Amino acid sequence: MDADGHVHSAAHLRYLEEARIDLFWSRGFGGSNVVAQMDIDYLTPLRYRREPVRVETWVTRVGTSSFALRHEIRDADVVYSSAVCTMVAFDQNTQKSRPLPEDQRVLLKDLGI
Repeated sequence: MDADGHVHSAAHLRYLEEARIDLFWSRGFGGSNVVAQMDIDYLTPLRYRREPVRVETWVTRVGTSSFALRHEIRDADVVYSSAVCTMVAFDQNTQKSRPLPEDQRVLLKDLGI
């Protein structure tokens, strides 16, 4: 929380990360994928409160070794922040990108718009 009682901008990123991890784990999406880029727009101040906010996530693009997610932190009628996250499939041994396996590509496309 910042001095004005708003949820701090860094907390928005944590909310997005938690939602992304939950989405992937709930669908059995494995492998090593890293965030290559995160662009976030803070649209409306989110005041600190006890009630949860909703984070909606969907896939907007699936490439050979990367994919893009769109996130919104929102209530029913208010979007507090909107983000685009580019993720890259990553090989831990070589420390380089790797092609997405076909089963992951299918799952990502199923999560798309």
